[in-house]
This record gives sequence, C-alpha cells and structure tokens, in this order.
Amino acid sequence: MTDIADPTGLAVVVDSLRVERGRATVLPGLDLEVPRGSITGLLGPSGCGKTTLMRAIVGVQIVAAGSVTVLGRPAGAPDLRRRVGYVTQAPSVYNDLSVLENLRYFARIVGVGEDHVARAVDQVGLSDHAGRLAGRLSGGQRARVSLASALVGRPELLVLDEPTVGLDPVLRRELWTTFHELARAGTTLLVSSHVMDEAARCDRLVLMRDGRILDAGTPSGLLDRTGAEDIEGAFLALVTSTPKEAIA
Repeated sequence: MTDIADPTGLAVVVDSLRVERGRATVLPGLDLEVPRGSITGLLGPSGCGKTTLMRAIVGVQIVAAGSVTVLGRPAGAPDLRRRVGYVTQAPSVYNDLSVLENLRYFARIVGVGEDHVARAVDQVGLSDHAGRLAGRLSGGQRARVSLASALVGRPELLVLDEPTVGLDPVLRRELWTTFHELARAGTTLLVSSHVMDEAARCDRLVLMRDGRILDAGTPSGLLDRTGAEDIEGAFLALVTSTPKEAIA
C-alpha cells in the first residue's frame, strides 16, 4: 500500500474535481490541498458547494471527473473507514439510545474497544450525561454526541460540516477548543462554516463561492493580499475583484 500523500505532508489532495447534479455543474474542476495536522476552514455562503466537496473527500459523492486522494488512498477506499471521521450538519445519533450506547455502537463498527468510547465521551465534555438518552439531550449536546461518534475511532482526518451552526457562543468556543486540542495531537481537521468570524480560529482558509475556490491560504495572508480588516471584508473584496464569468 503506497501512501502518496505522506511525502508532501498532505492529508487531502483534490485534483480537477468535477461534480454534476442533473444538468447542473456543482463543482467545475476544483484543486485543493489540505496539510496534515492543521485546521483548514472551508468558508462560503450556503449553497456554494462546501458540503459537496466534503462528501467527495469522505468518498460518498459521485464525481464526474478528477480525483480525490485522502491519507494517500483514493477517497472512499475501505481501509479509510476508521482513519476518516465525518460529522454531517444534522446530528447522527440514535435518540432511543443513551450517549454511551450510541458510542458503543459506532465503536463496534470501527472495531475499537471501551477505552476509545470513554475517551470520546470525555473529549466532548459529556461524561456527566453518558447514561442519558440522546433524545432527551439539548441540540448542542446531541451535536457533541455526533462529534464523539466520529472521534471514537481516533481518526487521522476529521471532516466537520457546519459543526457549530445553531449553537450558542459558549458551546461554539468549547467545540473550537476541542478542535485545537485534536489538531495539536496530530489530527487533521477540515471544518466548513458560513460564519466568517470563525475564520480566525483556523490555520488555513479556503474561500468558496458558486462552486469555485476564490482563494486559499492563512488568515493573515488573505488579509494582506486583499487589504481588508477582517475575513468577511477579504471575501467581499475577492468577490468584487473576480470577473463574474470566472465564478459563474
């Protein structure tokens, strides 16, 4: 087994990715690289193609052309199931099971033991609620159960689709603290958001609009290139400076 992403320190390599839905082209040919051990923020308005790109990376999206390499393997390869964690926008939990029962179920799927379950519960701060039914938890707590389900296999790559949407500021801050702890431990995170103020929490940013990547780089680099005071201003500057036909 050859790990073709390792020599360059990249967790994800997207090459000329094209995705079509019916007669519409959702992604017209994207190129993207995600470094290992980093938090890369995928930012852009709803409907810009963030979720489609993430689905392609985790291997559940039909693609028309191009390639996606994840941890040195083709996206969706069976041996990536334990190495890649994916958290969708809607919490992926069973409401009639307790927190522990949910995590034990997912632990069996990826073939790990009780120690992984206990660690995942602790990582998301739900130790005091481990015995409660998921259906009786708050929306934010259920989102954390969903995150723990992805963490239980200790993935090398964690793909998070709008993980903080609808959460209060305190919980958002707590989750971002967890994300940074994971990155420091070596996990690569790809986090999508349409909330521009979360950009400063990322190591790298990828700004998207209408299925295309407007720019990618560090937050400070984006501000320097656009002369903007914040990421929202940088995004608007990129939109106005990019010819309409280039992002249509």
